[in-house]
Amino acid sequence: MIPLLWLIAGVVLIAVELVSGTFVLLMLGLAALAAAGASALGAPLGVDVAVFGITAAALVLLLRPALQRRMRGEAADGAVNAGPTALLGTTAEVVDAITGDDPGTVRIAGALWTARALHDGPDAPALTPGDAVVVVDIRGATAVVTAAGSGPAHPSRPPLQGES
Repeated sequence: MIPLLWLIAGVVLIAVELVSGTFVLLMLGLAALAAAGASALGAPLGVDVAVFGITAAALVLLLRPALQRRMRGEAADGAVNAGPTALLGTTAEVVDAITGDDPGTVRIAGALWTARALHDGPDAPALTPGDAVVVVDIRGATAVVTAAGSGPAHPSRPPLQGES
Protein backbone atom coordinates (compact mmCIF):
# COMPACT_ATOMS: atom_id res chain seq x y z
CA MET A 1 0.00 0.00 0.00
CA ILE A 2 2.80 2.44 0.87
CA PRO A 3 4.57 2.01 -2.53
CA LEU A 4 1.27 2.82 -4.23
CA LEU A 5 0.93 6.06 -2.23
CA TRP A 6 4.49 7.10 -3.18
CA LEU A 7 3.73 6.26 -6.81
CA ILE A 8 0.53 8.34 -6.80
CA ALA A 9 2.33 11.25 -5.13
CA GLY A 10 5.11 11.09 -7.73
CA VAL A 11 2.73 11.03 -10.68
CA VAL A 12 0.64 13.90 -9.26
CA LEU A 13 3.73 16.04 -8.60
CA ILE A 14 5.06 15.44 -12.10
CA ALA A 15 1.65 16.26 -13.61
CA VAL A 16 1.38 19.51 -11.64
CA GLU A 17 4.91 20.41 -12.82
CA LEU A 18 3.54 20.68 -16.35
CA VAL A 19 1.61 23.75 -15.19
CA SER A 20 4.28 25.40 -13.02
CA GLY A 21 7.39 24.96 -15.19
CA THR A 22 9.84 25.55 -12.32
CA PHE A 23 11.25 21.99 -12.21
CA VAL A 24 10.87 21.83 -8.41
CA LEU A 25 7.78 19.64 -8.53
CA LEU A 26 9.41 17.49 -11.20
CA MET A 27 12.36 16.85 -8.89
CA LEU A 28 10.04 16.06 -5.98
CA GLY A 29 7.97 13.76 -8.20
CA LEU A 30 11.07 11.87 -9.30
CA ALA A 31 12.16 11.58 -5.66
CA ALA A 32 8.71 10.19 -4.78
CA LEU A 33 9.08 7.61 -7.54
CA ALA A 34 12.48 6.64 -6.12
CA ALA A 35 10.87 6.27 -2.68
CA ALA A 36 8.12 4.13 -4.25
CA GLY A 37 10.81 1.89 -5.69
CA ALA A 38 12.58 1.61 -2.35
CA SER A 39 9.32 0.86 -0.58
CA ALA A 40 8.37 -1.75 -3.20
CA LEU A 41 11.71 -3.48 -2.57
CA GLY A 42 10.71 -3.87 1.08
CA ALA A 43 12.39 -0.89 2.74
CA PRO A 44 10.76 0.14 6.04
CA LEU A 45 8.85 3.44 6.25
CA GLY A 46 11.80 5.39 7.66
CA VAL A 47 14.14 4.26 4.89
CA ASP A 48 11.82 5.22 2.05
CA VAL A 49 11.31 8.67 3.62
CA ALA A 50 15.10 9.03 3.79
CA VAL A 51 15.39 7.93 0.14
CA PHE A 52 12.81 10.58 -0.77
CA GLY A 53 14.62 13.32 1.17
CA ILE A 54 18.10 12.53 -0.11
CA THR A 55 16.95 12.07 -3.69
CA ALA A 56 14.88 15.26 -3.63
CA ALA A 57 17.76 17.30 -2.22
CA ALA A 58 20.22 15.90 -4.76
CA LEU A 59 17.89 16.49 -7.71
CA VAL A 60 16.91 20.02 -6.67
CA LEU A 61 20.49 21.06 -5.94
CA LEU A 62 22.28 19.30 -8.80
CA LEU A 63 19.92 18.55 -11.70
CA ARG A 64 17.49 21.48 -11.53
CA PRO A 65 20.06 24.26 -12.18
CA ALA A 66 21.41 22.42 -15.22
CA LEU A 67 17.89 21.91 -16.59
CA GLN A 68 17.05 25.59 -16.07
CA ARG A 69 20.20 26.71 -17.89
CA ARG A 70 19.43 24.38 -20.77
CA MET A 71 15.82 25.54 -21.03
CA ARG A 72 16.86 29.21 -21.04
CA GLY A 73 19.47 28.53 -23.70
CA GLU A 74 22.39 29.73 -21.62
CA ALA A 75 25.93 28.84 -22.52
CA ALA A 76 28.19 27.19 -19.94
CA ASP A 77 29.51 30.62 -18.92
CA GLY A 78 25.98 31.85 -18.14
CA ALA A 79 25.60 34.11 -21.19
CA VAL A 80 22.19 34.01 -22.86
CA ASN A 81 22.02 33.96 -26.65
CA ALA A 82 18.41 34.82 -27.45
CA GLY A 83 16.36 37.14 -29.62
CA PRO A 84 17.93 38.48 -32.79
CA THR A 85 21.42 37.62 -31.52
CA ALA A 86 20.50 33.94 -31.79
CA LEU A 87 20.58 34.45 -35.58
CA LEU A 88 24.28 35.36 -35.61
CA GLY A 89 26.29 32.79 -37.52
CA THR A 90 23.28 31.34 -39.31
CA THR A 91 23.08 30.90 -43.06
CA ALA A 92 20.61 33.00 -45.03
CA GLU A 93 19.57 33.30 -48.68
CA VAL A 94 19.65 36.56 -50.63
CA VAL A 95 16.17 37.44 -51.96
CA ASP A 96 16.82 40.97 -53.32
CA ALA A 97 20.33 41.87 -54.45
CA ILE A 98 22.67 43.62 -52.02
CA THR A 99 25.04 45.91 -53.92
CA GLY A 100 27.65 48.34 -52.65
CA ASP A 101 25.96 50.69 -50.21
CA ASP A 102 22.43 49.63 -51.19
CA PRO A 103 20.63 47.26 -48.82
CA GLY A 104 18.70 44.24 -50.02
CA THR A 105 16.60 41.47 -48.51
CA VAL A 106 17.59 38.07 -47.14
CA ARG A 107 15.58 35.12 -45.87
CA ILE A 108 16.77 34.05 -42.41
CA ALA A 109 15.06 30.97 -40.95
CA GLY A 110 12.02 31.64 -43.15
CA ALA A 111 11.70 35.35 -42.25
CA LEU A 112 12.56 38.24 -44.56
CA TRP A 113 15.10 40.74 -43.20
CA THR A 114 16.57 43.92 -44.61
CA ALA A 115 20.28 43.27 -45.06
CA ARG A 116 23.48 45.17 -45.73
CA ALA A 117 26.78 43.71 -46.83
CA LEU A 118 29.58 43.53 -44.28
CA HIS A 119 32.00 44.86 -46.88
CA ASP A 120 30.26 47.78 -48.54
CA GLY A 121 31.43 50.44 -50.95
CA PRO A 122 31.49 50.80 -54.71
CA ASP A 123 34.03 48.00 -55.31
CA ALA A 124 32.38 45.48 -52.96
CA PRO A 125 31.09 42.35 -54.73
CA ALA A 126 27.34 42.24 -55.23
CA LEU A 127 25.32 39.56 -53.47
CA THR A 128 22.73 38.33 -55.96
CA PRO A 129 19.42 36.53 -55.35
CA GLY A 130 19.97 32.89 -54.43
CA ASP A 131 23.44 33.48 -52.94
CA ALA A 132 24.11 31.92 -49.55
CA VAL A 133 25.25 34.42 -46.92
CA VAL A 134 26.14 34.27 -43.23
CA VAL A 135 24.66 36.68 -40.68
CA VAL A 136 27.54 38.39 -38.85
CA ASP A 137 25.68 41.14 -36.98
CA ILE A 138 22.21 42.50 -36.29
CA ARG A 139 21.96 46.31 -36.24
CA GLY A 140 18.45 47.28 -35.26
CA ALA A 141 16.18 45.59 -37.79
CA THR A 142 18.95 45.13 -40.36
CA ALA A 143 21.09 42.03 -40.73
CA VAL A 144 24.72 42.50 -41.69
CA VAL A 145 25.78 39.61 -43.93
CA THR A 146 28.80 38.32 -45.76
CA ALA A 147 29.05 35.76 -48.54
CA ALA A 148 29.12 32.20 -47.22
CA GLY A 149 32.68 30.93 -47.26
CA SER A 150 34.21 34.41 -47.07
CA GLY A 151 35.19 36.34 -44.00
CA PRO A 152 35.66 34.71 -40.61
CA ALA A 153 35.05 31.00 -40.13
CA HIS A 154 31.70 29.91 -38.73
CA PRO A 155 31.82 30.18 -34.94
CA SER A 156 31.14 27.15 -32.76
CA ARG A 157 28.34 29.17 -31.21
CA PRO A 158 26.88 32.39 -32.55
CA PRO A 159 28.70 35.31 -30.93
CA LEU A 160 26.76 37.46 -28.52
CA GLN A 161 26.03 41.02 -29.55
CA GLY A 162 29.05 43.14 -28.73
CA GLU A 163 31.49 40.23 -29.02
CA SER A 164 33.98 40.22 -31.82
